Amino acid sequence: MTTSAMFRVRGVFQPHRLAEVVRALHALPHFPGFTVQDVRGQGRGRGAGGAFKVVEDEIDYHRKTAIEVVCAGSQTDAVVQAILRGAKTGHAGDGIVIVEPLARVVRIRTGEEGEGAV
Repeated sequence: MTTSAMFRVRGVFQPHRLAEVVRALHALPHFPGFTVQDVRGQGRGRGAGGAFKVVEDEIDYHRKTAIEVVCAGSQTDAVVQAILRGAKTGHAGDGIVIVEPLARVVRIRTGEEGEGAV
């Protein structure tokens, strides 16, 4: 079992930026692989007038794309920078990148753990 720290890097950004994010990840020396999801959510804003009333069928969700990368700690900064380069437009709603430590990563097919699993 490899004991190096493993992390999940999750970027949530504008869907039209996906191709640029993927290009940036593919340009990394050690391409880590990723998972992509279509997601919906809300940012910090509260809408017109600064008030927000929770009525499920009236909530204005924004469509976003989420990409998830599992990588060794030594690769985390490069993965974050790749997502930022690909996703950034400089406008409100560009998104967010979240980095979190993982307790354990196991490749199903081989049973490899840690860095060997990704």
